[in-house]
Amino acid sequence: MDAIQITVNVLEIIVLIYFGFASLYVFVFALAGLFTPKQRENIIAKQRKFAVLIPGYKEDNVIVEVARRALEQSYPEERYDVVVIADSFQEITLQKLRKLPVKLVEVAFEKSTKSKALNKAMEVIGDRYHVALILDADNIMDFDFVERINEAFNKGYKVVQGHRIAKNTNTPFAILDAISEEVNNHIFRKGHRVLGLSSALIGSGMAFDYHFFKSTMAKVHAVGGFDKELELKLLKNRNTIAYLHDALVLDEKVQKTAVFANQRKRWLSAQFVYFKRFAASGVRELVLKGNVDFADKVYQMIAPPRILLLGLVFLITLMYSAGHFLFEDGWLSISPGVWWVTFSLVVLAFVMAIPRKFYNMKTAQAILTLPRAFGVMFLSLFKLKGANKKFIHTQHGTV
Repeated sequence: MDAIQITVNVLEIIVLIYFGFASLYVFVFALAGLFTPKQRENIIAKQRKFAVLIPGYKEDNVIVEVARRALEQSYPEERYDVVVIADSFQEITLQKLRKLPVKLVEVAFEKSTKSKALNKAMEVIGDRYHVALILDADNIMDFDFVERINEAFNKGYKVVQGHRIAKNTNTPFAILDAISEEVNNHIFRKGHRVLGLSSALIGSGMAFDYHFFKSTMAKVHAVGGFDKELELKLLKNRNTIAYLHDALVLDEKVQKTAVFANQRKRWLSAQFVYFKRFAASGVRELVLKGNVDFADKVYQMIAPPRILLLGLVFLITLMYSAGHFLFEDGWLSISPGVWWVTFSLVVLAFVMAIPRKFYNMKTAQAILTLPRAFGVMFLSLFKLKGANKKFIHTQHGTV
């Protein structure tokens, strides 16, 4: 066996370990997500004071309606304040917001970030709150969302992630984005909680003990992916993140290729940045302290996104199937059957994770755009340089 073939065989094994483990990982948690997480009993009965923080950057299209809807909760109105953090809003928008019973915090930064906006708002509104509830400027909460979050805090949780679902499914890309979010909800939130691990945060529809959040956020200086940095800090300190599958918040899904590309580039860049920063500590925490939650989160930073996992494993499987016909025996050391099993695990994970409501003709038509979505994400891997050093804004309100 010559050096070239040895090199090829070693690379084969590395690729199989990377994609094989990722495929088994999503399959196991997708299977777990079919069950119901164990629920804690209430340890206290209390109605906490909430600060509903809504940071927005140039969100004039949606912010007034979102603020108005945020005021319509089953929770007692004197027990929560809606705080709109306005960055670069038009004056006419500010005038409309001033007419609503909300707290308006106007901010301006040389380089805008969500973490800066949140930190400034908490500095302005003070410390008389028990819970900080974070929304995006396009999010609309279900009528009982705040009430359900409060019930979770009564069970003793300090960090809670709600169930974010699609506000719109009006284009093929919006449908794919909606499905992607539900797959992540099933695997990284519900499935993780069933197996005793923390839910992943998603950047909005999430709530924290107010003083805990304020002190933690003071140390977060992320430009992009602030929720990832916050999540890693929380899990390193062994804070459990709960997930409420029945607490719903609507989120606008991307509708165009360009917006999808920008959003995914920002997410991928954040993942790689935080993996490099926390990889070593992830290994130490696992080996020396048994902190599985933190190590699991660090792994997620380097794991392939679900669309890339599905597409790349499919392509590799086809290549191996063709390769064993085209090349001499022994040139490829791994059987195509191994890759077909790996691909089957990914497909089964998706089948288990996608809600039944998406099994319809609109989804079938949207799947035709899946190759384009895969291509956009794959190309984004080569355009990540500097993406985490500048604020990439996703335009909302174009539904």
